[in-house]
Amino acid sequence: MTQTDKPIVQIGEGKPKPEPAKAEKIELALDKDALKKLKLVVVAYSHVEREWFPTTEAYEAEVEVEKRAAEVIEAVKKLGLEAKGHPGNQYFLTNLLVDKPDVVINLVDTLKGKDKLQTSVPAALELSNIPYTGAPMEGLVIGNNRNLTKRLLMAYDIPTPAFQYIRRAGTEIQADLGVPLIVKLNESGGSVGIDDHAVKDTVKEAQKRVDDMIGTYKMSVIVEKFIAGPEVTVCVFDDGQKNHVFMAQKVFRKKPDGKYFFTSIESYDDEHAYRYKLVDEPLRGKIEKLAVRAFNGLSHKDYAKFDIRIDETTNTPYFTDSNPNTAFGPDLGLPFTEVAALHGLKFEDLLASLLSKYGKDIK
Repeated sequence: MTQTDKPIVQIGEGKPKPEPAKAEKIELALDKDALKKLKLVVVAYSHVEREWFPTTEAYEAEVEVEKRAAEVIEAVKKLGLEAKGHPGNQYFLTNLLVDKPDVVINLVDTLKGKDKLQTSVPAALELSNIPYTGAPMEGLVIGNNRNLTKRLLMAYDIPTPAFQYIRRAGTEIQADLGVPLIVKLNESGGSVGIDDHAVKDTVKEAQKRVDDMIGTYKMSVIVEKFIAGPEVTVCVFDDGQKNHVFMAQKVFRKKPDGKYFFTSIESYDDEHAYRYKLVDEPLRGKIEKLAVRAFNGLSHKDYAKFDIRIDETTNTPYFTDSNPNTAFGPDLGLPFTEVAALHGLKFEDLLASLLSKYGKDIK
């Protein structure tokens, strides 16, 4: 990405103020003739019922996908293509075999309220020889398991904070992790379980949170060293010719717990919780190389989002979370869409590029 070193104004004792970071113009591959080959696009989305989720916040984090799917269907139709939606339920595969779509846009996050079951969707599509967008089975298995994700990141020499995987309540937290600590569900996407009080300054407080979360969600957890520096949202989009990387730093309005800046589940209801700004070089270039390595190493496909915390002492970007099939839709409240817009990319451009890639395979 380009950036000039020329000063734009003189301040103080004649020291130049660096020019702010500028977004490089991103040109996505788009084959309009291939796009026209698509006769039917199906948008698959999660079928959600309240009793499948242990908490209201977990339910509300998933129920939005039906509305988002409707918005994606309308966006596909605006491209001049026929589109319809199908929920991920017991009739899903039957409906697809009847409709015979050219491609399925896979927005399914959960099946029967469980993240780990979403791999059933690409499995069914693979068996039926139906092309689909987003991560394959392997990528979803990895992306929905923070323990596995972090171990693979380490194997690919991608920085990730020190952590401990805990399956049973009462398991002691390792003293050498240090503090502060943040406790996350191992198999749940987004910020489910990460409330305004998620970061703990003592091992004792973190220990109680571990036991409470395992008891509430009936799920293993990750105890992670909390990196108190800036948080960066990194998006990768594969247009079939190049893995494009666009990123932005979150500028938080307030500290949820009065001590640290981070994204909590409560912040989803506050449209002013943070804003985005571009990331400067040389950090931007360093993150870009690591993001492409992570995208390929974790078996992601088409698009993904990574959450990164920056250690301001060493300027090290620590990858904390991987989100294959991250929330995809035209709403600017979605991180992927908002960061893309900051780089001059409209959702309809991303959608057209994505679908035309699959249209090329139609004879």
